[in-house]
Amino acid sequence: MKHHHLAAPGTVYLIGAGPGAPELLTIKGASLLKSCDAVVYDHLASEELLELTPKHCRRIFAGKEAGHHSMPQEEINDCLIRLAGEGLGVVRLKGGDPFVFGRGSEEILALQRHNIPWEIIPGITSAVAVPELAGIPVTHRKMSRSFHVITGHTLKGLRDEQELAVYAKLEGTLVFLMGFHSLSVITQGLIQGGKRPSTPAAVIENGSLPQQRVLRATLETLAGEAERQGFHTPAIIIVGETAAFDLTSDKKTPFADTGALDGLTAGLIGTGHFIKKLEAALHREGARAETLLCMEVLSEEGKQFMGPFYRRLQEYTWLVLTSVNGVELFFQGLFEAGLDLRSLGHMKFAVIGAATGEALMARGIRADQMPKEYCCAHLAASLRKVLIPGKDRVLMARAQGASRDLNHMLDTAGISYDDVPLYTVKGRPELKMHQRAAGCDTLIFASPSGVEEFQKAGGFQLSHLHLTAIGPVTAAAVQKAAQRPADLVSSSYHIPGLIAALKEAKGRG
Repeated sequence: MKHHHLAAPGTVYLIGAGPGAPELLTIKGASLLKSCDAVVYDHLASEELLELTPKHCRRIFAGKEAGHHSMPQEEINDCLIRLAGEGLGVVRLKGGDPFVFGRGSEEILALQRHNIPWEIIPGITSAVAVPELAGIPVTHRKMSRSFHVITGHTLKGLRDEQELAVYAKLEGTLVFLMGFHSLSVITQGLIQGGKRPSTPAAVIENGSLPQQRVLRATLETLAGEAERQGFHTPAIIIVGETAAFDLTSDKKTPFADTGALDGLTAGLIGTGHFIKKLEAALHREGARAETLLCMEVLSEEGKQFMGPFYRRLQEYTWLVLTSVNGVELFFQGLFEAGLDLRSLGHMKFAVIGAATGEALMARGIRADQMPKEYCCAHLAASLRKVLIPGKDRVLMARAQGASRDLNHMLDTAGISYDDVPLYTVKGRPELKMHQRAAGCDTLIFASPSGVEEFQKAGGFQLSHLHLTAIGPVTAAAVQKAAQRPADLVSSSYHIPGLIAALKEAKGRG
């Protein structure tokens, strides 16, 4: 098999990531991701694909979601031009196919104006793949001899009623991308334009992913049913006779594995790093995952706190890092301060958890202390055995509001230390969080901060929900917030232990 290497420095590769499932990326696209220097990616491109990139690769989120445009298109163009101008091999990773409502042609025109070489790597468009994986063919002999792909992103006004009237007269299958927020406008406009109210129609949410849901209805009832059942973006709308088809080999979601947790739907509350790993672990066991609240890591204020301590590193004998985010932000600040690994050569390192240890090892440093149980209490116990009062001085760089177990131990032992809030976390509830939570079998919390943010979002108003906590500290936070004990508490502070606890509970019940 031919392996595709980056052709030359400064080339921009526009790669279609496919409809969502990482397995549907092309071989050439995967090969280029493995060797690129920078990747600029969209919300609709699976984050699992980013794991293919090299460790030195710069990751830049273009952030285009319905209703939230974190980076305007002109800024994306400028970003690609700047990165390529630095002589980097750049991947522009876009959901679906770059030329199907992906604005890929605009980016190429901008590159051409600056004489920057580029290459297009097609992706499997969701317009065909998502209906297909839901059992809906976009064409069928004698029933639908054509299909029409339409962007529903801007269908909101009176002028669009005239446009919808034109679509209503088309024969064949209508596929609306990015139109879920205009679903009622689309269905009403098509009916007013002459489409039969009884025309088969469907909404496919999270197409190709383990959490895919399919709603089949009529054109007249589709919008109401979608709202009643809590459907949300990303979703594709299908209108036409073939929407009534269900050509699936079974009723399971495409690409979903079967396992001990088959049939379980878990609502996740945590950081993006935690959610991504837990979602993959649940998927391997056949469970579905719904992200309910994602904890955003905010580091700007932490940089101000941490700045003076980089200049005093020679005063410390130990550095304590308690998360992958902490490792990444500490070293980012170190390099921004004009320092490098040589400034840490006199120190020893303590971490919580294998993932934090691996993140540290990726920077060429092996942890001196990593307790078997992944929590602050066990780290405190292990450090107590090796720290010497009057000799050792500890620098803790971690999240604001972290567990005080380490502080209590150091105070009791008479160890000098500084505890610096390197970052804060803030919860960002997903759209229709309450409706999505109501469809879950259990909610999973990994930290007290996640519990607190979920409470702020009013999540515990759903009193009937089954609650799962990782470890007794998080379980105590759940009890305080929900005014009742957690239904399941994992004794292990990591994802494998949580999965084992879920399996055991499902086996009993």
